[in-house]
Amino acid sequence: MAAKRISTAEPTALGAREAAWRIAEGALSSAELVTACLERIGAEEERVQAWAFLDRDKALREAEDRDRRRRLGQPLGALHGVPVGIKDIIDVRGMPTGNGSPIDAGRMPFEDSTLVRRLRAAGAVILGKTVTTEFAYYQPGKTRNPHDPARTPGGSSSGSAAAVAAGMVPLAVGSQTNGSVIRPASFCGVVGLKPSFGAVPCTGVLRLAPSLDHMGVFARSLEDAAFAEILMGADGRDPDARESPGPLSATALSDPPVTPALAFVRTPAWERAEEPTKAAFTELVEALGSGIDQVDLSEHFAGAFGWHQTVMSAEMARNLGHHVEHMPDLCSEKLRAIVAEGRAIAAPDYLAARDMAPVLRETLTPIFERFDVIITPAAPGEAPVGEATGDPVFCTLWTFCGLPSLSLPLLTGPNGLPVGVQLVGALGQDARLLRTARWLVRRLQDEVIG
Repeated sequence: MAAKRISTAEPTALGAREAAWRIAEGALSSAELVTACLERIGAEEERVQAWAFLDRDKALREAEDRDRRRRLGQPLGALHGVPVGIKDIIDVRGMPTGNGSPIDAGRMPFEDSTLVRRLRAAGAVILGKTVTTEFAYYQPGKTRNPHDPARTPGGSSSGSAAAVAAGMVPLAVGSQTNGSVIRPASFCGVVGLKPSFGAVPCTGVLRLAPSLDHMGVFARSLEDAAFAEILMGADGRDPDARESPGPLSATALSDPPVTPALAFVRTPAWERAEEPTKAAFTELVEALGSGIDQVDLSEHFAGAFGWHQTVMSAEMARNLGHHVEHMPDLCSEKLRAIVAEGRAIAAPDYLAARDMAPVLRETLTPIFERFDVIITPAAPGEAPVGEATGDPVFCTLWTFCGLPSLSLPLLTGPNGLPVGVQLVGALGQDARLLRTARWLVRRLQDEVIG
């Protein structure tokens, strides 16, 4: 069953940027937009099941407050009146943060996470909490793919990706420790942006594996994904957070000064790509012609998958092991297994694995000196049938290295479902990544039109 089409006359068809503009101009009220989103959720939620918590009355009160502020001529933020979905591992004052587990069901945080506080300062309306897998790991939640409910939406940011894809909300926030933004974006056919490691503070967010945890956003366009800049910048509480690599919006809305150079990198995971995906990327490279070069990584990069697993399992054992120890019956087999694996890792092996991330980044420096971005698959293929969240293998290397990446819904698989093209940039070069992505989208649109 295909996802229901959204009429372009409906407020829910608006992207976040256009919606904010219309609200600021008085052509649309925040209350009208939030009401339309809630109606869309009412029509689609039984099929998609993207939401862990909704407070309709509170969302409408927030929207009415945004409209009152506009009428009074008060300053408006970049997302004034625009509803946003928040992954249910991120604290929102007044809403439960359940972390996808019965262990934390009903847990009420005392304050907003840093990123939610920044969204509120920009005028956003927090619509509700979107479904996550158990503790943002592999055990799936209830969410289904809007394009075909028999298929997974990906994970762990399942609800955020599905909610945007289903037209329930124009913008949503997720997280990625392996492939939890890029893979769901690919499967659900939306734009997913994972900024550089440390670009967005994780204060007030479940810490799964702090050396690998990234925040990210889902949107319907690159221009809307650039709103991630609102979340960026150190907050003095997350030791890994750094100054913002932005501004992103101005860059995403501008053209590159020269034609960018693109590198097609298959990565050591190439053999795990499905045959239609391999064929589609071959056609993509051919369409780009002299504008893209194939670059092969050394065999040394194959070690990234094991190093990532070592770091993730060790840090998950430290952060989530107490749940397994004290409440094993409320933990999935997948969670119990990763905690046991992590506890068996010797400290020298963990430290050695973690130290390989900067080594690999340095090894990639010559590539990013020559090329603006790397192009590679976002996932092995279309969203698979069943509840499993899919293979994150095409995200692992870039997450381990902390590099900014995004998924663009540019390809279609053999069943008519979306397949994402992943673009990867150098650390801290998030704006360059977005600008190059915009050029690529326009170039391919010209190819189709031509």
